[in-house]
Amino acid sequence: MSDLYVSWEEYHRHVETLAVKVYQSQWQFEQIVCIAKGGLRVGDILSRLFDIPLAIVSATSYGGEDNRSRQQIKIGQHLAMTNYQLGSSILLVDDLVDSGISLQEVTQWLSRHYSHIQELRTAVIWYKSCSQFQPDYYVEYLSDNPWIHQPFERYETMKLDELIG
Repeated sequence: MSDLYVSWEEYHRHVETLAVKVYQSQWQFEQIVCIAKGGLRVGDILSRLFDIPLAIVSATSYGGEDNRSRQQIKIGQHLAMTNYQLGSSILLVDDLVDSGISLQEVTQWLSRHYSHIQELRTAVIWYKSCSQFQPDYYVEYLSDNPWIHQPFERYETMKLDELIG
């Protein structure tokens, strides 16, 4: 497996490109739901650009010492949101789609818990060819399925003592 290193500048440019793709589709949606942790930054920026409320669902499928071991997906019990009800047209965002399990499982979870959703579309920055799930919107298709090193990844192994200096 190859590696793809992404700078903060590239990361933000990709999120902006994703926003433009969604905007140019002219699809009208009422709310953004992001999958935490990876989709938090993407969801936050899109929420600000579209001026649409953001809801957060926590899900994880990676763990282990190096945080690269795929495990059974765990999804939080509730959405975190400030409005009283989730909209009926939802844009579900994450940073990437790897196996596709997270997007697929969260899509099903949302459908089970929020039966009033009429349309749900998905958006990610990176879409890997190994995915079983095809997002509606993406910026970069990765045929070689690299491990993506995002600019905030360094905080996963950093100790607070290292910041003191």
